Amino acid sequence: MSYDIGMQAMKLQCPERLAHTEYVSNYALVRAVTGMDPRTDNRAWRKFYEDWQFDFLWVTNDGPVDWSKRGRVTDMGHAEFLEEGIDRRDTVTCPFDDVEDVLIFDAVKEYGLPDMDELVQYYEGTYQDARSTYPDQVFTGGYYKTVVSGAIQAFGWDMFLSAAANRERFAKVLQSFAELTLHHARAWAKTSIEVYIQHDDMVWSEGAFMHPDFYRKAIFPHYKRMWDVLHDAGKIVLFCSDANFTEFVDDIALAGADGFIFEPMTDLDYVVEKYGRTKVIMSSKLDCRTLTFNTPREIKYEIDETLKIAKGCPGFVFAVGNHIPSNIPVDNALYFFDYLAQHWRR
Repeated sequence: MSYDIGMQAMKLQCPERLAHTEYVSNYALVRAVTGMDPRTDNRAWRKFYEDWQFDFLWVTNDGPVDWSKRGRVTDMGHAEFLEEGIDRRDTVTCPFDDVEDVLIFDAVKEYGLPDMDELVQYYEGTYQDARSTYPDQVFTGGYYKTVVSGAIQAFGWDMFLSAAANRERFAKVLQSFAELTLHHARAWAKTSIEVYIQHDDMVWSEGAFMHPDFYRKAIFPHYKRMWDVLHDAGKIVLFCSDANFTEFVDDIALAGADGFIFEPMTDLDYVVEKYGRTKVIMSSKLDCRTLTFNTPREIKYEIDETLKIAKGCPGFVFAVGNHIPSNIPVDNALYFFDYLAQHWRR
């Protein structure tokens, strides 16, 4: 059963095959696999997860009321990602007039802390509903707009980077986002979830965009505080970030993450060598760009290179790097999963 395989991987119990998940927004692929349209048929996703043997669903939830309804946020627009560009948004607005507005910002005062009992009830309710809908997968709790991601959404990139030049004052601003996240982590800790995802896109493809010392002083200690709360409640904590955080993998481990979720930009060989026996690893060497632009031969190569090192990791979860967006050719995606499923047994 997929749920059992997923939980065995989360507990480093070395299931009989590699565990598997994806983040999929390719509606054409779902239609090809299930014969159902995910835009009109709510059954499509569940059948897709079953047919593609998902053992784990990547899920976060930042609470019942969006920040934009509680305080100021920047709209950076949105590039075309989904089928037919239905998610494209050209609106760009920033409510902050200058950097000083950012440096005096307090996320807790701006957005408020939801009532704890109500927040726990909300999270538990959404989790139980999801477990009922997707009983065959590990369904996670988690928080998306953590420290850096939260500040980027609030301020936008220009204001964020300008304010970050004043490290001492900006550290206090980031602390307020950490306090907000910690409140939600405490609520999640009171629920019956088994696995929690802490998402924070805190680097670029080139790596850190602030001085590494600043991360270690002003960001990672907050992660440890959050994860201590969750660990005290018996939760498994997975850290997720896009781009390249190779230089911070050890810091994330030291802060207490039970596993890492990352793209091929982060060095999989290093993570496996250092933490392959002791941490959950959710990744692969198969890049979504390979699925998009390359041939089955090159897809096979990246899968094989992953399998060489993944099968010795008791908590490995195979996932395409940056996952499967709408522009990936369906035939390439179908080839990928067919080949993987033939070779993922240990």
